[in-house]
Amino acid sequence: MNDIQIINWLLDGDISIQYQVYRDLLGDDRKDLQNRISEQGWARQFLSKRNPNGYWGAGFYQPKWISTHYTLLDLRYLNLSRNYEKVKETIDLVLDTGKADDGGIKLGPSTAHRSDVCVNGMFLNYASYFKSSENKLHSIVDSILNEMMPDGGFNCRTTRSGATHSSLHTTISVLEGFVEFQKSGSQYRKVEIKKARKSAEEFILLHRLYLSDHTGEIIHKNFLKLSYPSRWRYDILRALDYFRYAGSNWDERMENALNVIDKKRNKNNTWNLQAAHPGKVHFLMEKAGKPSRWNTLRALRVLSHFKKGKKTLNHQN
Repeated sequence: MNDIQIINWLLDGDISIQYQVYRDLLGDDRKDLQNRISEQGWARQFLSKRNPNGYWGAGFYQPKWISTHYTLLDLRYLNLSRNYEKVKETIDLVLDTGKADDGGIKLGPSTAHRSDVCVNGMFLNYASYFKSSENKLHSIVDSILNEMMPDGGFNCRTTRSGATHSSLHTTISVLEGFVEFQKSGSQYRKVEIKKARKSAEEFILLHRLYLSDHTGEIIHKNFLKLSYPSRWRYDILRALDYFRYAGSNWDERMENALNVIDKKRNKNNTWNLQAAHPGKVHFLMEKAGKPSRWNTLRALRVLSHFKKGKKTLNHQN
């Protein structure tokens, strides 16, 4: 397919895909489309699963992918309207009743003392996106900053098994949370968050997004698999899409990962959904092994952003 055919193929997809294609690939922020996301397609299906008590699944974090937590994360990335009231009500329920002693979000009754920094990062992401009360998010920001590790990143296992090295999985979730919190306009601990973002981004770049900084070998083969939804798991497309969304310039340490993404392109200029994370889901958005509108959209906007960034950088030199 040529460029026009690819765009048309993407625009045949879910209304959320349509909206993001217009916004990210065509430069037209179609708010009329965004306002209809709740009324049809994937978002409507997610919203229809909401229980009368305001939660999804069996509570905040159970069962895993159909829980309130991961459903809210899905809705955030569908780009549902930031002002959607029922979602805001659910987030407020969690904020008012679900904080652990350390100020983060507890996963359940047995975790009332310590929260999980990876979950806190994801929660901060969608709570900021859906315009939750900023004051209620301050303790979550505090709890995340308290978990920063000496190597610049974050690891949720510090509260469970005493990890001494940061995790790419946790670090990307924290970064996504911080950038959304700051995009919401918050000035809270602005300098500390800026410093934490810079060090966490450097931690990812030090590894060229997927390589050991000691041996140069691939850290884990799954980092190269393009999955969606990403859930809590890290992969190179998720990382590159974060850097794009954060407005980062091209960095030569991204080049290996960008080349991997480009090489995964099908002959018809689409990208496949390479793997799906196991577990019960509300419904399947796309099938593994087939061309994916999610991955095609994300790959195209990443390659476009950093191609332009690279040219600008080279021109400046």
